[in-house]
Amino acid sequence: MKAYCCPSCGAELLCDATTAATSCPYCGNPSVLPGQFSGILKPDFVLPFKLSKEDAIKALKKHYLKKPLLPSTFSKANHLEEIKGVYVPFWMYDGEVSGSAQFHATTIHKYTSGDYEITETSHYDVRRAGSIAFEKIPVDASSKMPDDYMDSIEPFDYADLKPFSTAYLPGFMADKYDVSVEDSRERADKRCAGSLVSALERTVSGYATCNETGRDIHLKRGKVHYALLPVWILNTRWEGKDFLFAMNGQTGKLVGNLPVSTKRVVGLFAAIAAPLIAIGVTALLLLVR
Repeated sequence: MKAYCCPSCGAELLCDATTAATSCPYCGNPSVLPGQFSGILKPDFVLPFKLSKEDAIKALKKHYLKKPLLPSTFSKANHLEEIKGVYVPFWMYDGEVSGSAQFHATTIHKYTSGDYEITETSHYDVRRAGSIAFEKIPVDASSKMPDDYMDSIEPFDYADLKPFSTAYLPGFMADKYDVSVEDSRERADKRCAGSLVSALERTVSGYATCNETGRDIHLKRGKVHYALLPVWILNTRWEGKDFLFAMNGQTGKLVGNLPVSTKRVVGLFAAIAAPLIAIGVTALLLLVR
């Protein structure tokens, strides 16, 4: 923890070592903490918030709709414990990935011969090669943020990226990075390699099945950018359990885990199973007659 003095009321603020912008709990004045975004710690870019706190609350309520397995009381009884707009630190990687991938593919041909239905399966070894250039592959650089949530609220529209200025920070929280470029690079490399293999696999068409059997990937790393991207974090509480949601502060894409009603799961299973059981009983009766 670090101590700072509120420039408005003079109160002492105790903040995490990574906190760079916050609001004074005494007077409400937004504060950008000195030294957190200066020198080599200064981000290259900031992507301003487009959506408000009210937009985030509306998106959360909409997220509850058309969820057949959600407990009926959750939407009304869950309590929004906290909502905060956070500029989350991200590393953005440029680079190029090239290589090849091998796939096992099959075609299936069915035909009838006399009283028999015959299925012929042909097997193929398929190889594809190519390359893709990448710009600004984002990887969150905050240990506070769940990586799967940050990946899931992508994409961000980089057309709105601005050169970094602290003028965008008041009214929101902001963190500086605490995961280094080197420690984040593996995630970026894995995403680039996976994107190339997926692109190559999409060119393997005309087959019934296609499964990767091997790859030979080469990465050429380029420039790394440091940016702050907008995220709304929402915490709700229901029946003693906490539920975390994250929303892209630019596009409104929201992700989060919801509780599941055991009663509704059983009901859904029964609704699906009943017709199948009825068909089975009917078939059995026909056989024993």
